[in-house]
Formats: sequence, structure tokens, C-alpha cells
Amino acid sequence: MSFFPIKDSSGTTQLVVNRKCDSAAHLARLSDVPVESTVLIEGEVRARPETARRTSATGDMEVEVDNFILLNPADRNLPFFPSDEHSLVNEELRAQFRHLDLRRSSLTNNIKKRSIVSRIIRDTLHDEGFLEVETPLLLKSSPEGAREFLVPTRVGGSPHACQRPLFYSLPQSPQQPKQLLICSGAIDKYFQIAKCFRDEDGRKDRQPEFTQIDLEMAYVSWGQAHTPHTDNWRIGGHEVRAVVESLIRNIWQRVEGTFLPHSFPVMTYAEAMTSYGSDKPDTRFPLKIVDVSSVLPDQHRTCLQSLGDTLEALIIRPSDSQPLLRANDYKLDDPRADRIGITQDNELRWLCECNAVSFDIPLTVEHHAAVNKVLGISPGDTVWISRRRSALEGGSTALGRIRIQLAEIAQELGDYVPSSPQFLWVTEFPLFTRADPDKDFLARGRWSSTHHPFTAPMWQDIEAMYAGHIDQVRGQHYDLVLNGVEIGGGSVRVHDAAMQDYIFSQVLQLSDSEKATFDHLLHALKCGAPPHGGIALGFDRLMSILCKAPTIRDVIAFPKTGAGTDPLFKSPGAVSLDVLQQYGIQSFGSL
Repeated sequence: MSFFPIKDSSGTTQLVVNRKCDSAAHLARLSDVPVESTVLIEGEVRARPETARRTSATGDMEVEVDNFILLNPADRNLPFFPSDEHSLVNEELRAQFRHLDLRRSSLTNNIKKRSIVSRIIRDTLHDEGFLEVETPLLLKSSPEGAREFLVPTRVGGSPHACQRPLFYSLPQSPQQPKQLLICSGAIDKYFQIAKCFRDEDGRKDRQPEFTQIDLEMAYVSWGQAHTPHTDNWRIGGHEVRAVVESLIRNIWQRVEGTFLPHSFPVMTYAEAMTSYGSDKPDTRFPLKIVDVSSVLPDQHRTCLQSLGDTLEALIIRPSDSQPLLRANDYKLDDPRADRIGITQDNELRWLCECNAVSFDIPLTVEHHAAVNKVLGISPGDTVWISRRRSALEGGSTALGRIRIQLAEIAQELGDYVPSSPQFLWVTEFPLFTRADPDKDFLARGRWSSTHHPFTAPMWQDIEAMYAGHIDQVRGQHYDLVLNGVEIGGGSVRVHDAAMQDYIFSQVLQLSDSEKATFDHLLHALKCGAPPHGGIALGFDRLMSILCKAPTIRDVIAFPKTGAGTDPLFKSPGAVSLDVLQQYGIQSFGSL
């Protein structure tokens, strides 16, 4: 008897060849068939012995071969053999031959699971009364935030005329089309599994083209004082929240067999940044940042306040931080955080020795004793201490980054095993920012929108916005976070044309030409647009978590590299000067 594995889209099945049968000579040639070849097998399907059965889809059966036909032999010198998943070649080579790499069972299963989840999404949203509508991919460039991909076109005029070349832009999201759909009154609930594009610098785990689950709803609440709310959700859009939580519960129940809570906890941006040092906190481990400024003597606290600074700390105690102790011994890197080991020698002077803060009047032994008592600090503890601006901005603080490094190292060491999935809503972000380097190329020193320029302010902060206190305005923006990863973001939109015009003109200070790219939206708002809001969930990121994949590239059939290139299709690529000339474009290299 001889045994051979054969793989198809259902899994791997064992073939059994009887060397003593009449066709034994022909069947013996099966041994000579190159690995990865395509063959047609004829034979009898039978149950495997119970002791030999596997848990895979085809693991409880085998095929006794009567005949085989070699349909297409594989090259014996393939770049690599995907059937050998224990000896993976480097990712660059696998990306170059992605069609071969997709034969790996792990990738095949990921693609199947992605299809299953997309079906669940469509079924759930259809049951909720949503309509699936496709929106354009060829639009006009507009200053919404990220860099766009531009597509030259010959449409609209002769390239030989004295005019600049014309370009479409690929959408960063279907934001404007979906709002216009709702403004039209034809649709109250829209969704789309949409392709989106951003021409960002190469990043470790981002794609220049990506897929999002896009939703928009009419007649969402606006978070006024009379609107009932529970937990910490003090903004509008609770209708969007309910739909998303129902969708996520269905996905996790049907794909993972996990029953999630009826509603997810809510945390404000201020609480997330203050307690966890991140606007997307991983709440699976309880280590929190503590405010040191508030327990300092009055004169020292007043000194920090006058400078607009806050002193905060992470305290690693052997008594309650056991999983993090070995990780804490590693060299962690953040120049804005000091690491201080508390001993009997420095217990009553450690604040005077740290680089994060220095006072004209040193803290006394009595001051240190009081601080230690309030914070519960004793010899054997480690204190990570950092000084930051009191006004919160950006997405993380120094101690927030240290906190994540500790957890990641502890997980690699096997000391920390994350708990079940932890979903979290983060709300009340600053509506405008000057702390987003990704938007500096458009802002050029002006305020930019933290989310996008169509997000509504919280009703409590509308007066502050019109009074020019831009840094005090919070938005009706909500992010959905899973295990410290942002998997979606949305907001209640501005539906009042005058308010939207004020944001464009007075807050963001758009030029006339920049503002003109939104004229159609302003007009739609003037046509009696209903209050509306929505969200976009990152489908690729969601699938990477469901598949427990180390990178989102493993859940996309044909992904780009971290640098945004495609070694399989050799894109992006140069085009000839003749083609460029058809679009009225001249290469700098030809000047």
C-alpha cells in the first residue's frame, strides 16, 4: 500500500494505492508526478479508521485509487512549495508568486472566512433595512485629509489645448457620495462594502487600497440634553451604535462561536488618554496611568499648572503586576519616559532624581512620604514617569507607548495571555487638531479636522466653536476599538449648511478653490437634508483579527507590500512618454 496527499479547495485528502491490484503498474507512476501538479483521481471513497481520522474537513475519509489522469504537470523547479508550511520562504518571494502562495491552507482558509463574513454583513444589514448602493470610484480631488491617488484622463478637453491636464481622484472613502444619498431623501439607510484608496507613505501594516464596511443613516439623534443616554455615551448617533453592535455580535457568534455583550463599554477620549495613554486603549490588562501632579504639594502642583504640564506615572508592583515583571526588565525605548526602580535608599528622594521634572524648591522627605502613601509606592516597585502637556492631543502619550511595549514583551515571553475580545467605544474626540502630521501637507499651519470636516460638534460646544475657542470643541465622533486596535470610526454629520460653511471658511480657513470642491454638498444640505450619521469599519483589519493573522496582507487575496508595491503585477510601473502625452502630461525626466 502507498499513501499520497491530494489537496483541493475543501482540504487535504489521503489517497490509498494498492500495489497488488491489476492496474498497479499504472498507479505506480503516481509517485513520479511532480508536487503541485493537477490530477484527476478516480476511485472509491471510504471512511478512514477511527484512529487515523483528523479534524479537518476531509480528515475522516480517504480514496482508494482505481485510476488517475495527469491534467497538468507542475514545473519541478518551482520557486517554493506552498505545501511545506513548516519551511516558509521569505515574504518577498511569496509576494512575487502570490498565485502559488495562495495554495497554502492558512491563506485559503482566510479567504474563505472573509467570504463568509461578507455574507453575514450583507444579510445582517439587509435585515436591518439597509440598501446596498455602489458609489463612484472616479471623483474630483478634495481636501478631506489623506493624500489621494490621481487618475489622468483625456475626458473633458483636448490635451493639445492650452489647459492643464485633468485628473480624477480615487476616493479615500465614499464620504461625500453617501451623505448625498441620505440628503436626497431617496434612501434612509445605506451600506456598501467599499474599496478605498489612500496614497500614504509606506507603513508596516497598511494598504494603499483597502476595503471598508460603510454605513450611513438618516434621522440619527444629535445628542441634545433631552436625548436619553446610558453609560458614557453623551453624543448623538446611538442608532448607528446599535446597528454596529448587532453586526459585530452576529459576526463573532457565527464565526467564532463567541457571545458578546449586548452593548460595548464607552470611554471618552480624555479618559482613554489620561488612564491608558492611547486613543485606542487595550483594556484587556488593567495597568493604568496615575496622575502624579494632583498629589504633589501645592507649590509644586501650581508650578506645573502654570507651565501647562502634567506629571504622570505607571507603577509596576510585584504584588499586582506579576505578568509584566520580566518584561519590565527589558530595555524599553521612549525618550520622554524615565524608569526609576524604588529602593530603600531612594524611596524618599526618587522624584528629585528623575529627569522628567525639576523644581526650584526640591521635594522634602516628608513630601515624598506623602506622595508614596497616596500612590502606594514602596521598595521593589518600578515607576515609569513622564511629563506631558496637560492639553491632550494626538493618539498616544509616552507612558501609553511604554504600557503597550510591556504587554507585547510579556505576551512574547508567555507571561501574559490576553483575555477574550474586548470591544470599546471611544467618543468625544477633539473636533479639530494641529497634532496630526499626516494632515500637515494640507493644513499648512491651519486647523484640520480630527476625523473629517463633516463631523458635527457636540451640542455643548457649539457656542465655543462660534466664539473661536477651537481647541475646546469636541466632536460627535466615535471610534470602535478591539483589543487596542481601531477597527472603525464614524460620526454624526453636520446637516446645517450655515454651520458647515462656517467650519469650512472660519475654522479650517479653506481657500475659495478648496471650498468650491464641496459646493455640491453645501447645496444638498440647503435642500432640507435630514440629520444623519454613519461609520466605516475596516474590513481588512477586522478579518486579520478574526483570522488571527500577523498582518492584514494575509487576509487579502492580492495585497500590496508595506511600501505599497505589488511584486506580482509589477505595479506601480512607468508608462511611455507617448502615453503621457495623450493626457497632456510631461515627464520631468524628458525636460
